[in-house]
Amino acid sequence: MIRIPHRAIVFVGDGRKALFLRNEGDEKFPNLKTEAVFEQENPSAHHQGSDRPGRVSKGLHSGGRSAVETTDWHELEESRFVRQVAAAAERLLRSEHATSLIVVAPPRTLAELRSAFHDDVRRRIVGELGRDLTRHPVGEIEKHLQDAD
Repeated sequence: MIRIPHRAIVFVGDGRKALFLRNEGDEKFPNLKTEAVFEQENPSAHHQGSDRPGRVSKGLHSGGRSAVETTDWHELEESRFVRQVAAAAERLLRSEHATSLIVVAPPRTLAELRSAFHDDVRRRIVGELGRDLTRHPVGEIEKHLQDAD
C-alpha cells in the first residue's frame, strides 16, 4: 500500500500523457482530484521520419560500408515530454507548497523522471509505482495505489 498524505500530488504519466492529481482525502481514504493534464501527440517513429538510414565508409581502400542507425523520433519526443512534465511537477509543487509526491509511471519512464526531476522534487517523493496507469480512471488509480505492495 502506498500512503498518500492529504494534499499530496500524485503524478501519473508515460511518454505521451501526464496527470497531476491531488489527494483531497486522507491517507486512509484518498480522494484524488485532477489538478492538471498534459498530452502530447507523438506518432510512431516510422510516421515521423521517412529517410533511409545513412551509410558510412569503413576506409579509403576497404570499400566496406555499414548502415547508420536511424533516429528514433518517437523516443526523442517521449524523452522531451518527460523533461517538460518534470519541470511542470516542480512548478506545481513549489506553487502549491505541496510536501509530498507520489510518482506512477512505466519503469523506463520512471527512470527518466528520476534523472529529470529537480533535487527539491526528488526529496518530496514519498512513493513510486512502476506501472502505466495513464489510461485508467482516477478511481482505479486510487485502488492501484492502495493495493500496491
